[in-house]
Amino acid sequence: MTRTGIRLHAPAPGWSISADVIVVGSGVAGLTAALRCEAAGLTTVVVTKARLDDGSTRWAQGGIAAALGEGDTPEQHLEDTLVAGAGLCDEDAVRILVTEGPDAVRRLISTGAHFDTDEEGDIQLTREGGHHRRRIAHAGGDATGAEISRALVEAARARGVRMIENALVLDLLTDADGSTAGVTLHVMGEGQHDGVGAVHAPTVVLATGGMGQVFSATTNPSVSTGDGVALALRAGAEVSDLEFVQFHPTVLFLGADAEGQQPLVSEAVRGEGAHLVDGDGVRFMVGQHELAELAPRDIVAKGIMRRMQEQDAEHMFLDARHFGADMWEHRFPTILAACRANGIDPVTGPIPIAPAAHYASGGVRTDARGRTTVPGLYACGEVACTGVHGANRLASNSLLEGLVYAERIAADIVAAHAGDGLHARVPEPVPHPEKPAYPLLVPEARFAVQRIMTEGAGVLRSADSLEKAADQLQRLHSEARDALEENGKTAEPGVDTWEATNLLCVARVLVAAARLREETRGCHWREDRAERDDTNWRRHIVVRLNPDRSLAVRTTDTADFPPTRPSRHHQRPQEQ
Repeated sequence: MTRTGIRLHAPAPGWSISADVIVVGSGVAGLTAALRCEAAGLTTVVVTKARLDDGSTRWAQGGIAAALGEGDTPEQHLEDTLVAGAGLCDEDAVRILVTEGPDAVRRLISTGAHFDTDEEGDIQLTREGGHHRRRIAHAGGDATGAEISRALVEAARARGVRMIENALVLDLLTDADGSTAGVTLHVMGEGQHDGVGAVHAPTVVLATGGMGQVFSATTNPSVSTGDGVALALRAGAEVSDLEFVQFHPTVLFLGADAEGQQPLVSEAVRGEGAHLVDGDGVRFMVGQHELAELAPRDIVAKGIMRRMQEQDAEHMFLDARHFGADMWEHRFPTILAACRANGIDPVTGPIPIAPAAHYASGGVRTDARGRTTVPGLYACGEVACTGVHGANRLASNSLLEGLVYAERIAADIVAAHAGDGLHARVPEPVPHPEKPAYPLLVPEARFAVQRIMTEGAGVLRSADSLEKAADQLQRLHSEARDALEENGKTAEPGVDTWEATNLLCVARVLVAAARLREETRGCHWREDRAERDDTNWRRHIVVRLNPDRSLAVRTTDTADFPPTRPSRHHQRPQEQ
């Protein structure tokens, strides 16, 4: 691995504790890993940015996909996933997901999660885009994530897992050999700990969720600022396929200038029979794909955008008036409430919708056991790139991926600790050097990054738009770097400046990868390269951060997902 020596500007830790395992994040991935490690006797500390249930998991509406229904099989689930991934899924990783998924869901149920059932007590299953079978288990109608979060949080509290809430993780600590030695973090507000501190441990699991806040409009909560990917890059880890950001096709349209987290209208609404229509009431997805409105998300998002362009419209509509009030109130109560809170009644009128940033299919590169290119550092859930999603995530595979791969990570950690004796010696971290530190951006730069990314690297991209975005992002980076190098000045350390800096870091990587991939594939849509090019681009793009803060970008030779230990057959990195 390459050690960058780069850290965020922050005060020195004023307190420290030790553990066997640190889990950063409290969604389905983080809490599942923490529960398994704690159950094996490992001292586990969960660090979470807000409250335990404030991450992306609780916002998941549709459900969790698994071959649980009569006549369905893991092979069918595998095929649907591979098709959605547009030639870039790692088939072995997907096979792990679909074969281990059903039992993982059953273990989640035994943990305390309650899914919707029919009169016979069987789990109710629905369909979503890209699935040829009903295999989406849901809870509370359209509150699946909230129920999963509730069950896992209650289980973690009952087991006594140690929690540090309202804590933004800053940087990875490493020992003299470059292996993981813990993290630094900043605790916001009053509590047992406050301010910048450190948790020392030989193992860290990143489960920090996504980076949707890099765009102006997103379904992601405000905490999704790419902190895990940015930390991993500064630590020397590699990230892969960050250009593949999925834009959910049906997000409640609140106006062209709406910013921040937008209400999601779950794909399950279309799975139950809702239709996409234009302003004239015409169903425009019929004939574009065999599954029409239930085509994979990238195809539906493109269909919506094309119709918007053709009609010079700001949005399209989702029509589910035929559901009736009773179905809306019982099957989709959360969505119904969100619509009505914004002056829209889906019982009597169509819902205005438009695509918005939703999910990062790429992330920190891992192997089948969640191991990154940094020894002792694991990644799981949306922050990770396991190879499962390829160029476009299949609907409702995200909760399943978090669940399955968190269990695999925990098993690997427990086995490693068993080999070293249950409680391994806590490594001695090497102090971060004073330089090179990562220059901090002023808080307002967050909005500049979001506008740049929305205009240049959103659902529609081109060489010109991406070049402009890259230049503007580089200008932000250079101004902060020059101020630091020339007069030692940087923005005041704090949550707002750390988040803005993390967003700029992941934005630069995303744009670099999107510029390099000169084709349209999955949720990466290049207007100037409209066709998929398997000959030249059925391969992955891998990025790491150099010690001088430039980006090293390379492509793999084949579509095989790269190992987490670099090998000599990769192409020479291109400096960006």
